[in-house]
Amino acid sequence: MSERSKLLLFVFVIVFISSSFKRIAADDTVGVYTSVIQCLENTTSQQDHISELIYSQTNSSYTSLLRAYIRNARMNTSTTSKPLIIFTPKQISHVQSAVICSNKLGYQLKIRSGGHDYEGLSYISDSPFFILDMFTLRSLQIDIKNESAWIQAGATLGELYYGIWQKSKVHGFPAGVCPTVGVGGHISGGGYGNMLRKYGLSVDNVVDAQIVDVNGNLMDRKQMGEDLFWAINGGGGASFGVVISYKIKLVSVPEIVTVFRVEKTLEQNATDMVYEWQLVAPKTDPNLFMRMLLQPVTSKTNKTQKTLRASVVSLYLGNADSVVGLLGKEFPKLGLKEEDCIEGSWIDSVLWWADSDLLGKSPKVLVDRNVDSANFLKRKSDYVQSPIGKKELNLIWSKMIELGKTGLVFNPYGGRMSEIGAAETAFPHRAGNMFKIQYSVNWNEAGKEAESNHLSQIRKLYSFMSPYVSNNPRSSFLNYRDVDIGVMTAGKNSYQEGSIYGRKYFNDNFDRLVKVKSKVDPHNFFRNEQSIPTMP
Repeated sequence: MSERSKLLLFVFVIVFISSSFKRIAADDTVGVYTSVIQCLENTTSQQDHISELIYSQTNSSYTSLLRAYIRNARMNTSTTSKPLIIFTPKQISHVQSAVICSNKLGYQLKIRSGGHDYEGLSYISDSPFFILDMFTLRSLQIDIKNESAWIQAGATLGELYYGIWQKSKVHGFPAGVCPTVGVGGHISGGGYGNMLRKYGLSVDNVVDAQIVDVNGNLMDRKQMGEDLFWAINGGGGASFGVVISYKIKLVSVPEIVTVFRVEKTLEQNATDMVYEWQLVAPKTDPNLFMRMLLQPVTSKTNKTQKTLRASVVSLYLGNADSVVGLLGKEFPKLGLKEEDCIEGSWIDSVLWWADSDLLGKSPKVLVDRNVDSANFLKRKSDYVQSPIGKKELNLIWSKMIELGKTGLVFNPYGGRMSEIGAAETAFPHRAGNMFKIQYSVNWNEAGKEAESNHLSQIRKLYSFMSPYVSNNPRSSFLNYRDVDIGVMTAGKNSYQEGSIYGRKYFNDNFDRLVKVKSKVDPHNFFRNEQSIPTMP
């Protein structure tokens, strides 16, 4: 062997040993656990029983705890990165200690409230990391007299709705329709629901908040300042600290509301209905929200052919007579009849929207967290600012039928959403947007082949839709997480990389978010694959 070969071999061995030690250090869960325990003991009281609050990979409950709030089965494979430690704080001081110790020990800290982030960014990472699981911090303080409530980040929307219903039958809150979504991530990303045309987003009804910053300080709105308060209302709280709770304004709802679902296929002139929906849904009475679901299905008249089914799913803050009369004039292609409508209380509508089979059951079912339940899924989003013509709609239907499974969800804007300025909160998508599109595909088969097939479908449809949606930037909704639009390279803090996805999520609000981030977390401790970067 030549001297050069011996030298290269020696260098290779040294590099290999060095990298092996690094891997061992990162994987040394016993050592990491001991270090965490020692740090926590120095920052908490003896009465806190710290060992009961943290779980390492050797703990018998670790796997079930991790799986409990994984909502996308794509993020639950044998090769998916796993946290070294899971924190389960029972009080705010535990959160403060978890932040201080994670920072001190040099580990990334992921913050999980309900696990519904579609790309799993709250519980996976390419770097050694800990999870701060907020599900234990779920208290509600509802004040009907002052029409407000404090709600902790680990509570679910179902728990919030149930808590409101227990105190009042004529109050509600404008937030999402899935009851198992965690409050922390939902509100900090905007909070989109079926009363947004009447009352705006969740963030448009937030009056105060509590956050733990990078130094472990607990701050309310006055202490954090208006810039940080603005940022955590639509800019994603996990970029700036750990949101502990939000104080929200409750809204008035009538004693009787109406829900309905009307479906048509292409053979039943669905194209005409969808075209007319675009002209009506964003401009009609703000008390009316009409979601449009579009899905390729097997034709009922010819089982060998595919067709397109369009479904209008609605909430009207009023009685059936009123909405049937309204849409008879404004939306005749829908053909709404009184027998299509279901009247009930607002909490009845919450149950129906969550799952129509829940209607008539006790509202207490809303507090069921349905843990450790996930299928395989992928989501993407777009915004539409001009009506899509019938010819173009038919092209879209053909593409959807060709691809086979990916569906579209049209969510109308207008009403209150057009009255709120784009910079009033960090969420920018306001006036000028007719509706938002969610691309949606689910599947049950495990394995790379099934995943590749379904991801290819949804990406092809997204590409096909580019002429019909917003551009410069092609905007996206933060709470419909989509890593296809850009990610931050692991271990980096790149303004250039961050601006690629950041301007799509936040448009002109992105640079203000960067300034806030640079001020409150200059060393980028709070980060994920699509977090806000600091100034270059």
